[in-house]
Amino acid sequence: MTSQPFDLRGKVAIVTGGNGGIGLGMARGLADAGAAIAVVGRNQAKSVAAVADLAGRGVSAIAVAADVTDKAAVDAMVARVERELGRIDILVNNAGINIRKPPHTLELNEWNEVMATNLTSAFLCSQAAHRAMKTTGAGKIINIGSMMSIFGAGFAPAYAASKGGIVQFTRACACAWAADNIQVNAVLPGWIDTDLTRRAREEIGGLNERVLARTPAARWGTAGEFAGIAVFLASSASDFVTGAAIPVDGGYSIMG
Repeated sequence: MTSQPFDLRGKVAIVTGGNGGIGLGMARGLADAGAAIAVVGRNQAKSVAAVADLAGRGVSAIAVAADVTDKAAVDAMVARVERELGRIDILVNNAGINIRKPPHTLELNEWNEVMATNLTSAFLCSQAAHRAMKTTGAGKIINIGSMMSIFGAGFAPAYAASKGGIVQFTRACACAWAADNIQVNAVLPGWIDTDLTRRAREEIGGLNERVLARTPAARWGTAGEFAGIAVFLASSASDFVTGAAIPVDGGYSIMG
């Protein structure tokens, strides 16, 4: 560990789905710690706005439009980040979607879309980033899981399966890449106030009341509250932390 363990100056981070919600909250934290940021997302207008926000914090930032479910697109994205920002030290696999249907009404194409966006993208991006990180001799990968990897939810079978997969994929990569000095961890967000969960509150009656009743903090989390965990897991402060799945949930997961 360095004398300034949370200092990310000189580091370069890729954040998929980094143009809003938890991804942007993490990107802002990494930028405030000094890292240059590549925001990867499909909505280029949102990505450009996010890059302007991050650049205003005094760091280099670029927007990269890429389909993170496509291997060729991911390889091209990583190559562009290396070319324009010089290196890759940190990867945040945050891209994700949810289709809320019970398993008996979920269509196969819907299942495949969720699995590809949430899980396959993490595999492709991690695999591509690993090559770059191995070259520099170190790296940090942060995968965004969910409380749904712990609890059952009848309205989110594909999402839950993908996030359970994220936790096990995290552990596999942590074991495989420890020798390359690459730490791989997962963050498990609880109920966070984002565009995705606002739609959930519209679609699932009583959700807001149930969340508030079960969460010891008695509120929904905010995207900005993921800045700290992002900096910790991206920095030398976490060099002996790997394969972990860390809830950031206001205590939701500890309640009986």
